[in-house]
Amino acid sequence: MNDTQRLLARREKLLGKNTSIFYENPVHLVRGEGVWLWDADGKKYLDCYNNVPHVGHCHPHVVEAICRQAATLNTHTRYLHEGILDYLDRLLTHFDSSLNAAILTCTGSEANDIALRMAQAVTGKTGVIATNFTYHGNTAAVSQLSTRMPPVGGYGGHVRHVPAPDSYRPLAGESGEPFAKAFRSEVEKAIQSLEESGHGFSALIIDPFFANEGFPDLPENFLAGTVEAVRRAGGLIIADEVQPGFGRTGKYMWGHQHAGIVPDIVTMGKPMGNGHPIAGVVAGSETLNAFRRAFRYFNTFGGNPVSCAAGMAVLDVLENEKLMENARTVGRYAKDGLCRLAEKHSIIGNVRGSGLFFGAELVLDRDEKTPAPEIATRVINEMRARGVLMGKLGIHQCSTKIRPPMPFSKENADLLLSTLDDVLSAV
Repeated sequence: MNDTQRLLARREKLLGKNTSIFYENPVHLVRGEGVWLWDADGKKYLDCYNNVPHVGHCHPHVVEAICRQAATLNTHTRYLHEGILDYLDRLLTHFDSSLNAAILTCTGSEANDIALRMAQAVTGKTGVIATNFTYHGNTAAVSQLSTRMPPVGGYGGHVRHVPAPDSYRPLAGESGEPFAKAFRSEVEKAIQSLEESGHGFSALIIDPFFANEGFPDLPENFLAGTVEAVRRAGGLIIADEVQPGFGRTGKYMWGHQHAGIVPDIVTMGKPMGNGHPIAGVVAGSETLNAFRRAFRYFNTFGGNPVSCAAGMAVLDVLENEKLMENARTVGRYAKDGLCRLAEKHSIIGNVRGSGLFFGAELVLDRDEKTPAPEIATRVINEMRARGVLMGKLGIHQCSTKIRPPMPFSKENADLLLSTLDDVLSAV
Protein backbone atom coordinates (compact mmCIF):
# COMPACT_ATOMS: atom_id res chain seq x y z
CA MET A 1 0.00 0.00 0.00
CA ASN A 2 1.50 3.37 -1.03
CA ASP A 3 1.18 6.68 0.84
CA THR A 4 -1.88 7.80 -1.14
CA GLN A 5 -3.69 4.54 -0.47
CA ARG A 6 -2.86 4.76 3.23
CA LEU A 7 -4.20 8.32 3.43
CA LEU A 8 -7.37 7.33 1.59
CA ALA A 9 -7.90 4.41 3.95
CA ARG A 10 -7.46 6.69 6.98
CA ARG A 11 -9.87 9.23 5.48
CA GLU A 12 -12.53 6.58 4.96
CA LYS A 13 -12.10 5.30 8.51
CA LEU A 14 -12.05 8.70 10.22
CA LEU A 15 -14.16 10.89 7.91
CA GLY A 16 -16.54 8.28 6.51
CA LYS A 17 -17.11 6.91 3.04
CA ASN A 18 -17.88 9.07 0.00
CA THR A 19 -16.04 12.10 1.42
CA SER A 20 -15.52 14.48 -1.50
CA ILE A 21 -12.06 14.51 -3.05
CA PHE A 22 -10.60 15.98 -6.23
CA TYR A 23 -9.12 13.99 -9.14
CA GLU A 24 -8.84 10.30 -9.90
CA ASN A 25 -5.33 10.40 -8.44
CA PRO A 26 -5.80 12.66 -5.39
CA VAL A 27 -3.25 15.35 -4.58
CA HIS A 28 -1.56 15.30 -1.16
CA LEU A 29 -0.80 18.98 -0.64
CA VAL A 30 1.65 20.17 2.00
CA ARG A 31 2.46 23.81 1.13
CA GLY A 32 1.14 26.82 -0.73
CA GLU A 33 2.46 30.22 -1.78
CA GLY A 34 0.78 32.72 -4.09
CA VAL A 35 -0.69 30.80 -7.02
CA TRP A 36 1.47 27.71 -6.38
CA LEU A 37 0.97 24.51 -4.41
CA TRP A 38 3.37 21.66 -3.57
CA ASP A 39 2.56 18.04 -2.84
CA ALA A 40 4.26 15.64 -0.43
CA ASP A 41 6.69 14.52 -3.15
CA GLY A 42 7.78 18.09 -3.88
CA LYS A 43 5.86 18.40 -7.15
CA LYS A 44 4.76 21.95 -7.93
CA TYR A 45 1.24 22.77 -9.15
CA LEU A 46 -0.22 25.91 -10.69
CA ASP A 47 -3.48 26.57 -8.85
CA CYS A 48 -6.13 27.56 -11.39
CA TYR A 49 -9.06 26.56 -9.22
CA ASN A 50 -9.13 27.91 -5.69
CA ASN A 51 -10.92 31.11 -4.73
CA VAL A 52 -10.51 30.44 -1.01
CA PRO A 53 -6.93 31.83 -0.94
CA HIS A 54 -8.35 34.81 -2.82
CA VAL A 55 -5.26 37.03 -2.62
CA GLY A 56 -2.86 34.09 -2.87
CA HIS A 57 -1.98 31.12 -0.71
CA CYS A 58 -0.46 32.16 2.63
CA HIS A 59 -0.26 35.84 1.74
CA PRO A 60 2.20 37.29 4.30
CA HIS A 61 0.10 40.39 5.05
CA VAL A 62 -2.96 38.27 5.87
CA VAL A 63 -0.92 35.74 7.85
CA GLU A 64 0.68 38.53 9.89
CA ALA A 65 -2.70 40.16 10.63
CA ILE A 66 -4.15 36.85 11.84
CA CYS A 67 -1.13 36.11 14.04
CA ARG A 68 -1.02 39.61 15.50
CA GLN A 69 -4.70 39.59 16.48
CA ALA A 70 -4.61 35.98 17.72
CA ALA A 71 -1.75 36.97 20.01
CA THR A 72 -3.77 39.90 21.37
CA LEU A 73 -7.42 38.87 21.79
CA ASN A 74 -10.04 36.58 20.31
CA THR A 75 -13.57 36.38 21.67
CA HIS A 76 -17.13 36.89 20.42
CA THR A 77 -19.48 39.79 19.67
CA ARG A 78 -21.27 39.79 23.03
CA TYR A 79 -18.32 41.87 24.13
CA LEU A 80 -17.58 45.23 22.56
CA HIS A 81 -14.73 45.27 20.09
CA GLU A 82 -13.84 47.83 17.43
CA GLY A 83 -12.43 45.25 14.99
CA ILE A 84 -15.80 44.10 13.62
CA LEU A 85 -17.06 47.69 13.36
CA ASP A 86 -13.96 48.95 11.57
CA TYR A 87 -14.10 46.03 9.16
CA LEU A 88 -17.79 46.49 8.35
CA ASP A 89 -17.40 50.25 7.97
CA ARG A 90 -14.81 49.57 5.29
CA LEU A 91 -16.54 46.60 3.66
CA LEU A 92 -19.87 48.42 3.30
CA THR A 93 -18.26 51.24 1.30
CA HIS A 94 -18.10 48.76 -1.57
CA PHE A 95 -21.90 48.34 -1.65
CA ASP A 96 -24.83 50.42 -2.79
CA SER A 97 -25.96 52.82 -0.06
CA SER A 98 -29.15 50.79 0.41
CA LEU A 99 -27.02 47.89 1.69
CA ASN A 100 -25.79 49.38 4.93
CA ALA A 101 -25.75 46.70 7.68
CA ALA A 102 -24.34 43.22 8.11
CA ILE A 103 -24.12 40.01 10.11
CA LEU A 104 -20.89 38.03 10.08
CA THR A 105 -20.84 34.24 10.11
CA CYS A 106 -18.25 31.50 9.57
CA THR A 107 -19.44 29.97 6.28
CA GLY A 108 -21.38 30.84 3.15
CA SER A 109 -23.89 28.14 4.06
CA GLU A 110 -24.67 29.96 7.32
CA ALA A 111 -24.90 33.26 5.44
CA ASN A 112 -27.41 31.88 2.94
CA ASP A 113 -29.41 30.26 5.73
CA ILE A 114 -29.71 33.68 7.41
CA ALA A 115 -30.60 35.33 4.09
CA LEU A 116 -33.55 32.98 3.62
CA ARG A 117 -34.76 33.75 7.13
CA MET A 118 -34.36 37.49 6.52
CA ALA A 119 -36.68 37.17 3.52
CA GLN A 120 -39.16 35.24 5.66
CA ALA A 121 -39.04 37.92 8.36
CA VAL A 122 -39.67 40.74 5.87
CA THR A 123 -42.41 39.04 3.84
CA GLY A 124 -44.02 36.72 6.37
CA LYS A 125 -43.81 34.00 3.71
CA THR A 126 -41.55 30.98 3.21
CA GLY A 127 -41.52 30.17 -0.52
CA VAL A 128 -38.19 30.55 -2.33
CA ILE A 129 -37.07 30.24 -5.94
CA ALA A 130 -33.67 29.00 -7.15
CA THR A 131 -32.31 27.68 -10.43
CA ASN A 132 -32.35 23.97 -11.12
CA PHE A 133 -28.56 23.66 -11.12
CA THR A 134 -27.53 25.83 -8.24
CA TYR A 135 -25.67 25.29 -4.98
CA HIS A 136 -25.94 27.59 -1.97
CA GLY A 137 -24.57 25.47 0.85
CA ASN A 138 -25.22 22.51 3.09
CA THR A 139 -27.44 23.49 6.01
CA ALA A 140 -30.83 21.80 6.19
CA ALA A 141 -32.47 24.96 4.82
CA VAL A 142 -30.19 25.73 1.89
CA SER A 143 -29.74 22.10 0.88
CA GLN A 144 -33.41 22.28 -0.13
CA LEU A 145 -32.29 24.54 -2.99
CA SER A 146 -29.99 22.01 -4.66
CA THR A 147 -31.24 19.49 -7.22
CA ARG A 148 -27.96 17.61 -7.56
CA MET A 149 -28.39 15.98 -4.14
CA PRO A 150 -32.09 15.93 -3.22
CA PRO A 151 -32.67 16.13 0.56
CA VAL A 152 -33.66 13.06 2.52
CA GLY A 153 -37.43 12.96 2.70
CA GLY A 154 -37.78 15.09 -0.42
CA TYR A 155 -38.34 18.79 -0.89
CA GLY A 156 -40.51 20.63 1.59
CA GLY A 157 -42.90 22.11 -0.95
CA HIS A 158 -41.74 25.68 -0.37
CA VAL A 159 -39.06 25.61 -3.10
CA ARG A 160 -39.52 26.11 -6.82
CA HIS A 161 -36.72 25.56 -9.31
CA VAL A 162 -36.49 27.44 -12.60
CA PRO A 163 -34.30 26.45 -15.58
CA ALA A 164 -30.75 27.72 -15.14
CA PRO A 165 -29.79 30.24 -17.82
CA ASP A 166 -27.65 28.69 -20.55
CA SER A 167 -26.27 31.22 -23.03
CA TYR A 168 -24.98 28.43 -25.29
CA ARG A 169 -28.45 26.87 -25.53
CA PRO A 170 -30.75 29.75 -24.51
CA LEU A 171 -34.34 29.41 -23.39
CA ALA A 172 -36.71 30.30 -26.25
CA GLY A 173 -33.91 29.36 -28.66
CA GLU A 174 -32.71 32.94 -28.95
CA SER A 175 -30.21 35.12 -27.15
CA GLY A 176 -30.78 38.74 -26.19
CA GLU A 177 -34.19 40.01 -25.10
CA PRO A 178 -36.18 36.81 -25.85
CA PHE A 179 -33.76 34.86 -23.63
CA ALA A 180 -34.22 37.34 -20.76
CA LYS A 181 -38.00 37.33 -21.18
CA ALA A 182 -38.08 33.53 -21.14
CA PHE A 183 -36.17 33.44 -17.84
CA ARG A 184 -38.46 36.09 -16.35
CA SER A 185 -41.49 34.07 -17.44
CA GLU A 186 -40.19 30.98 -15.64
CA VAL A 187 -39.70 32.99 -12.46
CA GLU A 188 -43.20 34.49 -12.74
CA LYS A 189 -44.70 31.01 -13.09
CA ALA A 190 -42.78 29.87 -10.01
CA ILE A 191 -44.03 32.90 -8.04
CA GLN A 192 -47.62 32.11 -8.97
CA SER A 193 -47.18 28.46 -8.00
CA LEU A 194 -45.81 29.42 -4.57
CA GLU A 195 -48.60 31.91 -3.92
CA GLU A 196 -51.19 29.29 -4.82
CA SER A 197 -49.48 26.69 -2.63
CA GLY A 198 -50.04 28.54 0.62
CA HIS A 199 -46.33 29.00 1.27
CA GLY A 200 -46.30 32.34 -0.46
CA PHE A 201 -43.28 33.90 -2.14
CA SER A 202 -40.41 35.37 -0.12
CA ALA A 203 -37.29 35.45 -2.31
CA LEU A 204 -35.37 34.58 -5.43
CA ILE A 205 -31.84 33.45 -4.55
CA ILE A 206 -29.20 33.47 -7.27
CA ASP A 207 -25.50 33.62 -7.79
CA PRO A 208 -25.61 36.67 -10.11
CA PHE A 209 -22.69 35.21 -12.11
CA PHE A 210 -24.44 31.80 -12.23
CA ALA A 211 -21.11 30.12 -11.48
CA ASN A 212 -22.29 26.57 -10.76
CA GLU A 213 -24.60 26.76 -13.74
CA GLY A 214 -21.56 27.27 -15.99
CA PHE A 215 -21.14 31.09 -15.75
CA PRO A 216 -23.08 31.85 -18.97
CA ASP A 217 -22.34 35.04 -20.92
CA LEU A 218 -25.68 36.77 -20.44
CA PRO A 219 -27.00 39.76 -22.40
CA GLU A 220 -26.86 43.18 -20.77
CA ASN A 221 -29.73 43.75 -18.33
CA PHE A 222 -30.63 40.05 -18.49
CA LEU A 223 -31.94 40.11 -14.92
CA ALA A 224 -33.67 43.52 -14.98
CA GLY A 225 -37.10 42.15 -15.89
CA THR A 226 -36.80 39.28 -13.42
CA VAL A 227 -35.90 41.66 -10.60
CA GLU A 228 -38.90 43.80 -11.47
CA ALA A 229 -41.20 40.76 -11.40
CA VAL A 230 -39.83 39.62 -8.02
CA ARG A 231 -40.31 43.01 -6.40
CA ARG A 232 -43.75 43.51 -7.89
CA ALA A 233 -44.72 40.23 -6.19
CA GLY A 234 -43.37 41.49 -2.86
CA GLY A 235 -40.31 39.24 -2.85
CA LEU A 236 -36.64 39.91 -2.17
CA ILE A 237 -33.56 39.34 -4.32
CA ILE A 238 -30.75 37.45 -2.59
CA ALA A 239 -27.37 37.60 -4.37
CA ASP A 240 -24.93 34.85 -3.40
CA GLU A 241 -21.47 36.39 -3.94
CA VAL A 242 -19.40 33.53 -2.57
CA GLN A 243 -17.82 32.84 -5.98
CA PRO A 244 -17.96 36.09 -8.02
CA GLY A 245 -17.40 38.54 -5.17
CA PHE A 246 -14.37 40.55 -4.08
CA GLY A 247 -13.37 41.67 -7.58
CA ARG A 248 -13.10 38.31 -9.29
CA THR A 249 -14.99 39.34 -12.44
CA GLY A 250 -12.43 42.11 -13.02
CA LYS A 251 -14.55 45.17 -13.64
CA TYR A 252 -16.67 45.17 -10.49
CA MET A 253 -16.28 44.25 -6.85
CA TRP A 254 -19.48 42.14 -6.92
CA GLY A 255 -21.23 39.81 -9.31
CA HIS A 256 -24.50 41.70 -8.90
CA GLN A 257 -22.77 44.85 -10.17
CA HIS A 258 -21.54 42.83 -13.13
CA ALA A 259 -25.17 41.79 -13.70
CA GLY A 260 -26.41 45.38 -13.34
CA ILE A 261 -28.74 44.86 -10.38
CA VAL A 262 -28.98 45.96 -6.75
CA PRO A 263 -30.16 43.06 -4.57
CA ASP A 264 -31.94 43.28 -1.23
CA ILE A 265 -29.58 40.86 0.49
CA VAL A 266 -26.00 39.86 -0.36
CA THR A 267 -24.19 36.82 1.00
CA MET A 268 -20.43 36.28 0.99
CA GLY A 269 -18.07 33.51 2.00
CA LYS A 270 -14.83 31.81 1.01
CA PRO A 271 -12.67 34.69 -0.27
CA MET A 272 -13.37 37.02 2.66
CA GLY A 273 -10.58 35.79 4.92
CA ASN A 274 -8.22 34.15 2.40
CA GLY A 275 -8.84 30.77 3.98
CA HIS A 276 -9.73 31.93 7.48
CA PRO A 277 -13.41 31.00 8.13
CA ILE A 278 -15.34 34.24 7.78
CA ALA A 279 -18.54 34.88 5.82
CA GLY A 280 -21.37 37.36 6.00
CA VAL A 281 -24.73 38.78 5.04
CA VAL A 282 -25.21 42.39 3.94
CA ALA A 283 -28.66 44.00 3.75
CA GLY A 284 -30.49 47.22 4.40
CA SER A 285 -30.87 48.06 8.07
CA GLU A 286 -34.67 47.60 7.97
CA THR A 287 -34.27 44.10 6.51
CA LEU A 288 -31.60 43.16 9.02
CA ASN A 289 -33.62 44.51 11.95
CA ALA A 290 -36.70 42.62 10.78
CA PHE A 291 -34.59 39.46 11.01
CA ARG A 292 -33.36 40.42 14.49
CA ARG A 293 -36.95 40.86 15.68
CA ALA A 294 -38.13 37.56 14.21
CA PHE A 295 -35.16 35.33 15.09
CA ARG A 296 -32.90 35.12 18.11
CA TYR A 297 -29.57 34.68 16.35
CA PHE A 298 -26.05 34.53 17.77
CA ASN A 299 -22.93 32.99 16.26
CA THR A 300 -20.05 32.42 18.68
CA PHE A 301 -17.31 32.68 16.08
CA GLY A 302 -19.03 34.98 13.59
CA GLY A 303 -17.29 38.37 13.58
CA ASN A 304 -14.59 37.41 16.07
CA PRO A 305 -11.55 39.74 16.17
CA VAL A 306 -9.17 37.35 14.39
CA SER A 307 -11.60 36.73 11.52
CA CYS A 308 -12.20 40.45 11.14
CA ALA A 309 -8.45 41.08 11.08
CA ALA A 310 -8.15 38.54 8.27
CA GLY A 311 -11.00 40.19 6.37
CA MET A 312 -9.47 43.64 6.77
CA ALA A 313 -6.11 42.36 5.54
CA VAL A 314 -7.72 40.86 2.43
CA LEU A 315 -9.21 44.27 1.60
CA ASP A 316 -5.76 45.81 2.09
CA VAL A 317 -4.18 43.43 -0.39
CA LEU A 318 -6.96 43.76 -2.96
CA GLU A 319 -6.47 47.52 -2.91
CA ASN A 320 -2.70 47.80 -2.51
CA GLU A 321 -1.85 45.18 -5.12
CA LYS A 322 -4.60 46.34 -7.52
CA LEU A 323 -5.89 42.78 -7.82
CA MET A 324 -9.26 43.66 -9.35
CA GLU A 325 -7.42 45.45 -12.17
CA ASN A 326 -5.14 42.41 -12.45
CA ALA A 327 -8.18 40.15 -12.75
CA ARG A 328 -9.50 42.32 -15.56
CA THR A 329 -6.29 42.47 -17.62
CA VAL A 330 -5.01 38.94 -17.03
CA GLY A 331 -8.51 37.50 -17.37
CA ARG A 332 -8.96 39.16 -20.75
CA TYR A 333 -5.54 37.93 -21.85
CA ALA A 334 -6.27 34.35 -20.76
CA LYS A 335 -9.74 34.31 -22.28
CA ASP A 336 -8.35 35.56 -25.60
CA GLY A 337 -5.83 32.74 -25.47
CA LEU A 338 -8.61 30.26 -24.81
CA CYS A 339 -10.46 31.60 -27.86
CA ARG A 340 -7.35 30.92 -29.95
CA LEU A 341 -7.33 27.37 -28.64
CA ALA A 342 -10.95 27.06 -29.75
CA GLU A 343 -9.85 27.79 -33.33
CA LYS A 344 -7.49 24.82 -33.09
CA HIS A 345 -9.55 22.33 -31.08
CA SER A 346 -13.10 21.61 -32.28
CA ILE A 347 -13.95 20.07 -28.92
CA ILE A 348 -14.16 23.61 -27.51
CA GLY A 349 -17.71 24.63 -28.29
CA ASN A 350 -17.91 27.86 -26.35
CA VAL A 351 -15.56 30.17 -24.41
CA ARG A 352 -16.94 32.43 -21.70
CA GLY A 353 -16.35 34.15 -18.40
CA SER A 354 -15.12 37.44 -16.98
CA GLY A 355 -11.98 38.44 -15.12
CA LEU A 356 -10.34 35.52 -13.36
CA PHE A 357 -13.37 33.27 -13.73
CA PHE A 358 -13.43 31.82 -17.22
CA GLY A 359 -13.51 28.55 -19.08
CA ALA A 360 -14.66 26.57 -22.08
CA GLU A 361 -17.58 24.23 -22.65
CA LEU A 362 -16.40 20.99 -24.22
CA VAL A 363 -18.66 19.34 -26.80
CA LEU A 364 -18.58 16.29 -29.03
CA ASP A 365 -20.14 18.16 -31.93
CA ARG A 366 -20.23 21.94 -32.35
CA ASP A 367 -23.27 21.88 -34.61
CA GLU A 368 -25.33 19.76 -32.22
CA LYS A 369 -23.64 21.22 -29.11
CA THR A 370 -23.48 17.72 -27.66
CA PRO A 371 -22.00 17.92 -24.12
CA ALA A 372 -18.76 16.04 -23.46
CA PRO A 373 -18.68 15.52 -19.65
CA GLU A 374 -16.51 12.39 -19.81
CA ILE A 375 -13.89 14.20 -21.87
CA ALA A 376 -14.04 17.14 -19.46
CA THR A 377 -13.24 14.72 -16.64
CA ARG A 378 -10.29 13.34 -18.61
CA VAL A 379 -9.05 16.85 -19.32
CA ILE A 380 -8.98 18.02 -15.71
CA ASN A 381 -7.26 14.82 -14.62
CA GLU A 382 -4.65 15.13 -17.36
CA MET A 383 -4.09 18.75 -16.38
CA ARG A 384 -3.56 17.66 -12.78
CA ALA A 385 -1.02 15.06 -13.95
CA ARG A 386 0.88 17.83 -15.76
CA GLY A 387 0.89 20.16 -12.77
CA VAL A 388 -2.12 22.42 -13.36
CA LEU A 389 -5.14 22.22 -11.04
CA MET A 390 -8.57 23.12 -12.40
CA GLY A 391 -12.10 21.74 -12.30
CA LYS A 392 -15.30 21.31 -14.24
CA LEU A 393 -18.90 22.34 -13.65
CA GLY A 394 -22.03 23.56 -15.42
CA ILE A 395 -25.47 22.28 -16.29
CA HIS A 396 -23.97 19.51 -18.40
CA GLN A 397 -20.79 19.09 -16.30
CA CYS A 398 -18.61 19.78 -19.33
CA SER A 399 -17.40 23.34 -18.71
CA THR A 400 -13.85 23.81 -17.50
CA LYS A 401 -13.70 25.82 -14.28
CA ILE A 402 -10.73 28.17 -14.19
CA ARG A 403 -10.84 30.36 -11.08
CA PRO A 404 -7.30 31.00 -9.79
CA PRO A 405 -6.13 33.17 -6.91
CA MET A 406 -6.25 36.85 -7.83
CA PRO A 407 -2.46 37.42 -8.24
CA PHE A 408 -2.56 35.11 -11.30
CA SER A 409 -0.26 36.57 -13.97
CA LYS A 410 0.02 36.50 -17.76
CA GLU A 411 2.96 34.13 -17.38
CA ASN A 412 0.75 31.83 -15.30
CA ALA A 413 -1.92 32.09 -18.00
CA ASP A 414 0.62 31.12 -20.67
CA LEU A 415 1.52 27.99 -18.71
CA LEU A 416 -2.16 27.13 -18.25
CA LEU A 417 -2.93 27.61 -21.95
CA SER A 418 0.09 25.72 -23.27
CA THR A 419 -0.64 22.80 -20.96
CA LEU A 420 -4.31 22.79 -21.95
CA ASP A 421 -3.30 22.86 -25.63
CA ASP A 422 -1.17 19.75 -25.08
CA VAL A 423 -3.91 17.98 -23.14
CA LEU A 424 -6.63 18.73 -25.69
CA SER A 425 -4.35 17.44 -28.43
CA ALA A 426 -3.81 14.25 -26.45
CA VAL A 427 -7.44 13.52 -25.55
